[in-house]
Amino acid sequence: MKTFDGYKKGVDLGGWLSQCSHETAHYDSFIGKADIEKIAGWGLDHVRLPIDYNLIEDRDGNIIESGYKYIDNAINWCGEFGLDLVLDLHKTAGFSFDKGERESGFFESEALQERFYKLWERLAERYGKYSERVAFELLNEVTDQGYSDVWNGIIYKCIEKIRKHAPDTIIVVGGYWQNSPDALPDIVKPYDDKVVLSFHCYDPFDFTHQGAEWVDAMDPSFRKSFDENEVSAEYFAGRFSAALKTAEKYNAALYCGEYGVIDKAKPQDVLKWYKVINSAFERFGISRCAWNYKQKDFGLSDEWISPVIDELVKYL
Repeated sequence: MKTFDGYKKGVDLGGWLSQCSHETAHYDSFIGKADIEKIAGWGLDHVRLPIDYNLIEDRDGNIIESGYKYIDNAINWCGEFGLDLVLDLHKTAGFSFDKGERESGFFESEALQERFYKLWERLAERYGKYSERVAFELLNEVTDQGYSDVWNGIIYKCIEKIRKHAPDTIIVVGGYWQNSPDALPDIVKPYDDKVVLSFHCYDPFDFTHQGAEWVDAMDPSFRKSFDENEVSAEYFAGRFSAALKTAEKYNAALYCGEYGVIDKAKPQDVLKWYKVINSAFERFGISRCAWNYKQKDFGLSDEWISPVIDELVKYL
């Protein structure tokens, strides 16, 4: 299995250019150069930058040129502080992992798929020149298993178009069930040797999402302590097994693009969870990126986690 060099450990910048109020005032205030400097000071080597299509396109697909400057800023700041960057399309016209976004039709509509390809061609034209330190992630968290065959076709066609402009850029792809490691055996064979396979991990879910108001059938008052008997390095070895076998089959690198614990958990329990999952990442050589740097209910720079953050960053 290959390694994802330059992207061993990072943190997501969710909530800045994605899952946000798409307004200039928000873009200008949520993340700045000092945040990138802080992340570098944590000893990390990259950030994952989620973007929504709304940043750079209007509802009709017209280009919003001003939106690109925020991607430019992120790339430039990362370059200044020695960080690499994964540019992640978190929402495309017609699809979002979040039903609240009310996007639909992408997997059924050739027109929306063509729009997706054009968006990525524009990104590739602009950012393919940064192939040594910027990777592309095609789409965040495909949901339904029924999309698998269509998604596999989209992956190949999109990469083919990207390669015309960015022949050397690493491209990250994941499967269905919100990038479940269990979905990777159904992923299409990597297009070329510059494709990295991705999964997300929020296990055990009742611990990492305890009290989450947006989770169906979750009691907002529910709390769960970390159970070392339940959650061990071997537990995560089991959770990663399907992903590992797939990466080994194709000699591809493996990347956990999201993992983390909600801010309703006790900080000492969160630290214990990070220590255990980190040991599994290290054991198998899996690159990873913690969700999330700021806010979005998981913020590692927020006050709730401050009692343990100096220790916790050692296990990202």
